[in-house]
Amino acid sequence: MDQPRIAMDHSIEIALPARVRLGEGPNWDAAAGVLLWVDILGNEVHAYDPATGADTVRHTAQHVGAARPRAGGGLVVNLRDGVGLYDPDGAFRWLAEHPVPGCRGNDAAVGPDGAFWAGTMRYDEAPGGGRLRRVRPDGGTTTVLDDVTVSNGIAWSPDGRLMYYVDTPTRRIDVFDFDPEEGATRRRAFVTVPGQPDGLTTDADGRVWVALWGGGRVLCYTPGGGLDRTVEVPAAQTTACAFGGPDLRDLYVTTATVGAPKDDPHGGSLFVVPGAGQGLPSPAFAA
Repeated sequence: MDQPRIAMDHSIEIALPARVRLGEGPNWDAAAGVLLWVDILGNEVHAYDPATGADTVRHTAQHVGAARPRAGGGLVVNLRDGVGLYDPDGAFRWLAEHPVPGCRGNDAAVGPDGAFWAGTMRYDEAPGGGRLRRVRPDGGTTTVLDDVTVSNGIAWSPDGRLMYYVDTPTRRIDVFDFDPEEGATRRRAFVTVPGQPDGLTTDADGRVWVALWGGGRVLCYTPGGGLDRTVEVPAAQTTACAFGGPDLRDLYVTTATVGAPKDDPHGGSLFVVPGAGQGLPSPAFAA
């Protein structure tokens, strides 16, 4: 169903009024001209078309932490029990199964190396219960981090030489050196965040944008770690952000109703900040 945007103030709008449980993982699918995003606990992959306001939904058999486009069509998804593939005709198959009782997939992204970097977490958020895995297009899998609590946002610098990463309870954004062959090395703190960092994205100027879980805002940091901008979001549970639109200039923000106050009328909606910056194109997964 087509939905009109609802203006909130001079900087942010409701792109899609919704009440999803745990909206997450926005990502622009350039080939399809839609913004992919998920409702993790609703077992849903959404495709929002800003040209028409239409939002189409694909239901998954398991909780889905992230969905990214595949080259030639279809999706790669980070599910409860591993990483799976949807073909353009909707057929599903596993690429890399690694079920762990009490765990599920969370945020994920396709890196400059062509791999799918997929994080996990325990449902009870027990410390050290999650992982960050690097899943190649042939299904080969390497565990990159094995002592993660809530594996969350992951993104790369414009030149692909740095990888930014969030394990939410650390209250930090960390940065790694990145090489397509060697992967992520030399982890260190990029910035300590005043709150609980969740999903993040980078832009063409090398800035890092991060949503704060429970914070109702998105923070933007310069490449040197200085706070550059704060975007106030009229929903308490901000979860992730990404640039989208044909020119990648609009910042989309997902939110949740889980854990939100009962008087939070816009929780679970998809928001947009038109003309917030210049995003970076995301590679499609080549499996």
